[in-house]
Amino acid sequence: MATLFEQTAINGMTLANRMVRSATWEGMCEESGRPTQRLIDYYRTLAQGGVGLIISGYAFVRPDGKQLPGKMGIHTDGFSNAYKSLFKTVHDAGGKIAVQLVHAGGQTDSQNAGRRPLAPSAVKVDQFPELPEELSQDEIGEIIAAFAAAARRAKEWGADAVQLHGAHGYLISQFLSPLTNRRTDEYGGAIENRSRFLREVYGQVRDAVGAEYPVLIKLNAADNLEGGLYAEDGLYAARTLADAGIDAIEVSTGTPASGEEGPARTKINTPDKEAYNLALARHIKEAVPCPVMVVGGFRSYEVSERTIRDEGLDYVALSRPLIRESDLPNRWLRGERSRAKCISCNGCFKPGLKEGGIYCVVEKKEREKATKE
Repeated sequence: MATLFEQTAINGMTLANRMVRSATWEGMCEESGRPTQRLIDYYRTLAQGGVGLIISGYAFVRPDGKQLPGKMGIHTDGFSNAYKSLFKTVHDAGGKIAVQLVHAGGQTDSQNAGRRPLAPSAVKVDQFPELPEELSQDEIGEIIAAFAAAARRAKEWGADAVQLHGAHGYLISQFLSPLTNRRTDEYGGAIENRSRFLREVYGQVRDAVGAEYPVLIKLNAADNLEGGLYAEDGLYAARTLADAGIDAIEVSTGTPASGEEGPARTKINTPDKEAYNLALARHIKEAVPCPVMVVGGFRSYEVSERTIRDEGLDYVALSRPLIRESDLPNRWLRGERSRAKCISCNGCFKPGLKEGGIYCVVEKKEREKATKE
């Protein structure tokens, strides 16, 4: 019977437990996307906290795919020393790390992308800050090649794996969704065509890193949005990837326009509100042979353990709790199994914009109050 704290492997990558740090945005890179020492120190803390696999902040594969200030970039060979230092730091602390590769597509703005945003179709939807420009087929090919080049860099510089970001309304997800993909060529229409971009990105990434290197994906099982990606199409995409040899699928849902059913929900204060993507993840797990991770509101040991032991998922992924408590995995492993201290307020992201780095604002206030007392 599978348990949360047991050793596993994904295509030769050995992991100490079944807990995964899901990708986020830390806001700790230079304007160019180069990782800073502050970010490297942050990843050291995550690795020391005992999580089985760290998935990095979402790293743009081309400058026009950048969404936010301080975001990681892996679009140039010039960042090799910074990334080598980051990966070595994680490894020296006993951790494993996968680099998440992304292009924001229409889910950015001209200021951050340095040009009018690019998307599958020139449509203005709620999740897009401005009207994007439709990608030409030549531009599609160039972005696919950029994903492959980024994966090559990650492998050469010492990352343990790469993960494609195919969720939360970013470019791969935009191609999958009929809401943002109105194309009439071979990249649009039925789900078989809307998943073509995803298949081609995966294919070129796999060619770049080889069969024995772990390639993962974070995939929207549904957009939770009228007119967006529905569960059966999400399942089709998962099966397509599994048939092509993907090494693991992290299941998520939602976009910035999905309201209370978005990717990072608030007020996760009771066990029944946790694991809000579990049903869709289980649906995918039943249909694919590869390991399946599920993200979405995990805050308690009991729910996490039950997801592995009883629900049959292979990994639980979480992010915001590790911003508050990087040592949460080690705490649970020691038997101190009270729920995570994270209150799911999303306040941790505001300092990333104002101060150049995320942190738990609730914890900071508590420390300041204790100091005054």
